[in-house]
Amino acid sequence: MPLTYIEKILRSKVYDVAIESPLHFAPLLSEAWQNNIFLKREDLQPVFSFKIRGAYNKIASLSEQEQQHGVIAASAGNHAQGVALSANKLKINALIVMPKTTPEIKVNSVRDWGAEVVLFGDAFDDAYQHAKKLAKQRQMTFIHPYDDADVIAGQATVAMEILRQKTDKIDAIFVPVGGGGLISGIAVYAKFVRPDIKIIGVEPNDSDCLNQALKAKKRVILKQVGLFADGVAVKQIGKENFKLARRWVDEVITVNTDEICAAIKDIFESNRSICEPAGALALAGLKKHIATTGCVDKNFVAIESGANINFDRLRYVAERTLSGEHREILLAVNIPEQAGSFLSFCKLLGNRSITEFNYRYFQAEQAQIFVGISSSGDKSDKVNIIATLEKKGFSVTDITHNELAKEHVRYMVGGHISKNFKEVIYSLQFPERPAALLRFLTSLGSQWNISLFHYRNHGAAFGKVLVGFEIAEHEKTALQVCFDALGFSYTEETDNPAYQLFSGK
Repeated sequence: MPLTYIEKILRSKVYDVAIESPLHFAPLLSEAWQNNIFLKREDLQPVFSFKIRGAYNKIASLSEQEQQHGVIAASAGNHAQGVALSANKLKINALIVMPKTTPEIKVNSVRDWGAEVVLFGDAFDDAYQHAKKLAKQRQMTFIHPYDDADVIAGQATVAMEILRQKTDKIDAIFVPVGGGGLISGIAVYAKFVRPDIKIIGVEPNDSDCLNQALKAKKRVILKQVGLFADGVAVKQIGKENFKLARRWVDEVITVNTDEICAAIKDIFESNRSICEPAGALALAGLKKHIATTGCVDKNFVAIESGANINFDRLRYVAERTLSGEHREILLAVNIPEQAGSFLSFCKLLGNRSITEFNYRYFQAEQAQIFVGISSSGDKSDKVNIIATLEKKGFSVTDITHNELAKEHVRYMVGGHISKNFKEVIYSLQFPERPAALLRFLTSLGSQWNISLFHYRNHGAAFGKVLVGFEIAEHEKTALQVCFDALGFSYTEETDNPAYQLFSGK
């Protein structure tokens, strides 16, 4: 057991700025999931995130000379605010490098704490490299967001409080994982004091750097990361964090976007707080653990890690919550193109509510509809609906879990291309910054005709775009070279059934 860490944790100076956040029992969630569920309310910290703990502990531990030179950090949000507040409290200079895609509300929040802000690059990695360069130039101390012993010790005080607040049995603590600062700190302390408590990490399934590292038994670099839960969008687990997590973390659970959105709603209904996607991650994993294992009457703690969410994102969260709760079934259905077909279709659904119905005339024989149907949440519900429709001769494709259908197709149903038209489809992630679209179009020049384009702003640092090109098969390589040069992540979707059914040939 790393006793040096226990000493660091016990000596942490976090309470100069942080509060001892409450551990709230969640009665509605506990009743619904037949287990005792507690939420550790780190969203109530002065910067609405646990990050203040590690940032302050690190900065307060610097020598007088280091403090005189000031501190520097790279962050798009919570760590930036933690460093800025800490520096303000200790009356030292702070410089924060933030990606140009950072929402203005977060930039202003950092400036309000008196820190200098430098906007650089489109993503965290760009800002990180620039911050390291500036640190050398200005002789400032770089404050790492997670891969640092003093930062880890500061975050570990969350576990110290939990064990003090709940002295009876705790079966497991569920912890969100980004770079690993929080989970490594919690694991070290909890396993030292109460080794019977399971420490379970939770990651988005498209940003699971710890999960992949544990499987490979070494740190790996993810090719790309999902950006919905931006607070944990990290490509590689920290070196020190992995060393600790590998020894003390019991399990890692991955969850999808819909499950995170459902957990955001659960937390709102439980305590009327609106947390960020990363803040609801632990609860999403807790629910998945219960659903998978069927356990009852256990005592579980989930870390509600932060509440720095842009208001614009709430629309998207609300839209995806139904899927996350398994209360909406999305189907593509072929019905005869004749009078009375829609009525016959609806009669088969009985008293079920239709949440969405999209259709446009395309051909004389068959109508292709995109339909959303409310569900009880029981897994057998969808099976029964599909069986009922197919028994009556309707051709049905389940698109409930088709990301393209939920992100784009449901908002753009109604246009097929001719059979002779050569079209390829890509989904891309665009940085949410001025001139991003112009930069994209300029790089393509006039080589290829854009045949389809769909984009919706979700209030995030990166927007999701669906784009089609009139292009021959042999030209795809040249097109992808352009994408690579721009640095945008992309996936070809030409064969995606949602596209083929509603917009393809």
